[in-house]
Amino acid sequence: MRRGTFRQAGVQNHLLVLTDLSRALREEERQAWQRLLRVFGHELNNSLAPIKSIAASLEGLLASEPKPFDWQDDLRSGLSVISSRTSSLTRFMEAYSKLAKLPSPHLQKVSLAPLLERVAKLERRLNLTVKPGPAVSLPADPDQLEQLLINLVRNAVDAALEIHGEEGEVEPDENRARVVMEWSVNNGQVEIAIQDDGPGIANPGNLFVPFFTTKPGGSGIGLVLSRQIAEAHGGSLILENRKECTGCVARLRLRL
Repeated sequence: MRRGTFRQAGVQNHLLVLTDLSRALREEERQAWQRLLRVFGHELNNSLAPIKSIAASLEGLLASEPKPFDWQDDLRSGLSVISSRTSSLTRFMEAYSKLAKLPSPHLQKVSLAPLLERVAKLERRLNLTVKPGPAVSLPADPDQLEQLLINLVRNAVDAALEIHGEEGEVEPDENRARVVMEWSVNNGQVEIAIQDDGPGIANPGNLFVPFFTTKPGGSGIGLVLSRQIAEAHGGSLILENRKECTGCVARLRLRL
């Protein structure tokens, strides 16, 4: 409703304009549902893609003859990763759908090193290097933190493959690693750094703009959601170009 005045034939008149906003509101509602579905699609794809890859590898392992001497260990390890990730994803998505927003983190003591190793195993396109660090346990929601790290690792691998293709599959040592994960402790905080040797960040100003993406088929949700998770834990997330070489480093800082 809008109200105004106008003069006609020297007489001041009042004008009241009523506008039906039903169609505009329905359009806003439709766009809101689309955004929410894109969030679900992004998170599902980030977990289902590596699960599919692991399942295919295990299928090939079972079909191979003769089988490697340690094939049972590989099978057990792969199934364990799939089971763990699907359970975490289910809990994450159930909480997300109930509130239609990022749920408050359910804090518990989380051992950092095993979590990073588990996330590294989920990424099958590239060999990741996880550098050893201090023994750290921190208060965190393990499902949310794992989802955050999966997003960052996936972005790092995407960047590395953009430059190097599949050659990163065979790097023999950490000096040639395309993606490196490491952590350190300082001033009551743990900093987890994930660095790649991709092309770097071309437009830093748009990193955390919702739905902005330069990837074909990307949703522009991953980094926004990752920063929300970090801040819900009282931490921070920054991404910056590496100074010593090409590439990007993501720094996740969380309180101990």
